[in-house]
Amino acid sequence: MKGKYKFLLLALLIAFASCSFTSKVDGDGDKDKLLVRLITYLLDQGHFAPQDINDDFSERVYDDYIKQLDPFKRYFLKSDIKEFEAYKSQIDDQLKAYDLAFFDLTHQRLIQRISESEEIYEKILEKPFDYTKDEMFDSDYDKMDYAKNKRELKERWRKQLKFSTIANYDEAIENNTLMAEEDDSVDLKSEKELEAEAREITRKSLEELFTYIQERQRKDWFGVYINAIVREFDPHTFYFTPEDKDRFDVDMSGKFEGIGARLQRKLDVISISELISGGPAWRQNELQEGDQILKVRQENEEKAVNIVGMRIEDAVKYIKGPKGTKVTLSVKKVDGTLKDITIERDEVVLEETYAKSSTVIKDGKKFGIINLPSFYDNFDRNNRISCALDVKKEIIRLKKEGIEGVVLDLRDNRGGSLGAVVDMAGLFIEEGPIVQVKSTTEDKRILSDTDKSIVWDGPLVIMVNELSASASEILAAAMQDYKRAVVIGSEQTFGKGTVQNVVDLNRMVRNNSNGDLGAIKFTTDKYYRVNGGSTQLKGVKSDIIVPDRYKYIGIGERTQDNPLSWDKIDSADYKVWENYYDYDAAIEKSKQRIANNEQLRLIDENARWINEIRDNETFSLNYEQYKQRLELNEEQAKRFEKISDYKTNLTYNSLPYELKLIEKDSILKEKRKRWHESLSKDVYVEEALNVLNDLKLSYAIKNNVAQIKN
Repeated sequence: MKGKYKFLLLALLIAFASCSFTSKVDGDGDKDKLLVRLITYLLDQGHFAPQDINDDFSERVYDDYIKQLDPFKRYFLKSDIKEFEAYKSQIDDQLKAYDLAFFDLTHQRLIQRISESEEIYEKILEKPFDYTKDEMFDSDYDKMDYAKNKRELKERWRKQLKFSTIANYDEAIENNTLMAEEDDSVDLKSEKELEAEAREITRKSLEELFTYIQERQRKDWFGVYINAIVREFDPHTFYFTPEDKDRFDVDMSGKFEGIGARLQRKLDVISISELISGGPAWRQNELQEGDQILKVRQENEEKAVNIVGMRIEDAVKYIKGPKGTKVTLSVKKVDGTLKDITIERDEVVLEETYAKSSTVIKDGKKFGIINLPSFYDNFDRNNRISCALDVKKEIIRLKKEGIEGVVLDLRDNRGGSLGAVVDMAGLFIEEGPIVQVKSTTEDKRILSDTDKSIVWDGPLVIMVNELSASASEILAAAMQDYKRAVVIGSEQTFGKGTVQNVVDLNRMVRNNSNGDLGAIKFTTDKYYRVNGGSTQLKGVKSDIIVPDRYKYIGIGERTQDNPLSWDKIDSADYKVWENYYDYDAAIEKSKQRIANNEQLRLIDENARWINEIRDNETFSLNYEQYKQRLELNEEQAKRFEKISDYKTNLTYNSLPYELKLIEKDSILKEKRKRWHESLSKDVYVEEALNVLNDLKLSYAIKNNVAQIKN
């Protein structure tokens, strides 16, 4: 895609150079107007699905922007919103005129309301909360109206603060009781003392939050406004402020110092989306995907910073840090429990996502499993590092061990290089089209495997889940369309059928004296399967569906705001793989096993239960009722404890070349030990191996029948 990016940028530069344009500006306001002009032009000319900048677009931007500014509806009054709504259908006109009146109004009013709110929360927290009173807190902010007046706003703050403090109060009671039981010199504190401690914790957290808010400059808030505009194009289009761009460049370099976790934000909540293999959080093994981070505390500091409501980019500032330092995260676990987790930061190397393989014995047959966390490719001819080359090496090594089938694990694989996908698909088929691409700058292209050699022609099972995205979906779709592999996993994959390019805005301005303008990432291409269907939104439907913990909580492109639509184009010219494998019989046998599998039934029940807890938006502010509910949740959670106790009778072994490396590398030894232990408890891998076994048996039967007929 590198050549494609250069062509796109050149075309945009030439087109932009022909426009009447003044690059010199005199202040923040004029610089902001320049940004609006640059970004709207780029999206109009370069985005895969440019939007009509009209009243409907204006209203969508308005709704998203106001929601971003005040997601808890605890700053603005109803009178503010009424004043703002005069601009609701005018943002499109202001964009075309480079008019910032709406932004200036909302920005100034927000700063005013935040200052007023600081006085409100301080006064509320001066007085004790009454936890014997029966009252409820509703966290469904979308259905909540804005406060009519300051008295109503103060009451809203009171309930939100009481809800925040009740968790601190419960934790203070538990900690004090535990310490008193373990140490006779520790006295039990009174409810009054514990309630005061809980309020002080809430006050300190808010103090940190408001300090952070006050440190934000006009340019930071303008970035929020710009992103409210560009997100209407699709969820993957994003404006990077100069600071954001610097962090993006660091991430792309492949190395940084921190805990080794990727984050995602939905409304006010920041959660773990991925743990980087080999990183500090991965090694410590307490954090898991889906955990929500509530607070961050630095080593040797008493106060924790509340990051609820922060942008991801700002939260990362607190979580990242120098190698050797420690950070404590207060997290809400996937099961709803609260926990403090301390992690020592270290250098995180993103290259830990290389392919790896193992052998496993199943019913007397030896199979191979290859784990591929990403589709990496450095495009360096002299020192090529490519997942396709690495997987090819692993297959050749596995063949030497006498394997009879391969499981390719693409779970949690977010994608990567398109060229690597084409190369990898060619390892399993003779030749043919792999993916179709529609672009903003050229007609439909068909990317094909032209190498007739096949590295593996035996049984193949591809494992996916709802976090398998982009390039993962292309490979799974191609192998499914060719009838080359059985796809097993979630009901569907993530559904990201688009590709983005990043354009440095400074390159769009000649003789730039305005300072760093940042960059914009926007969607330029869309992927289509060889059968013509897009992978956008619908992803890849698994041939064999297994229950997983993501099923009910809403993950995937279809849950994002403003995703591009699914569509279909003409199919490419391809031939289905000719073989003796009875895919239909293997799939049917698997479905029967899954229906009778107690472990998978329990996982499905657990996923439903977790979703029910997460969906609940009404909470009692009476401590006894609050505590009863916590205890009920903990009691219900016990029935799912045996999920983690599950263990297969399968044994996994590293390949000979890796065993030699392990002798000299203790970290690699620990990684493989952890991986093999995980595989031995993995019911999904166990079922994938069952499918491989069925495919092998069906091949033997059909092949024998064919030989008899001949």
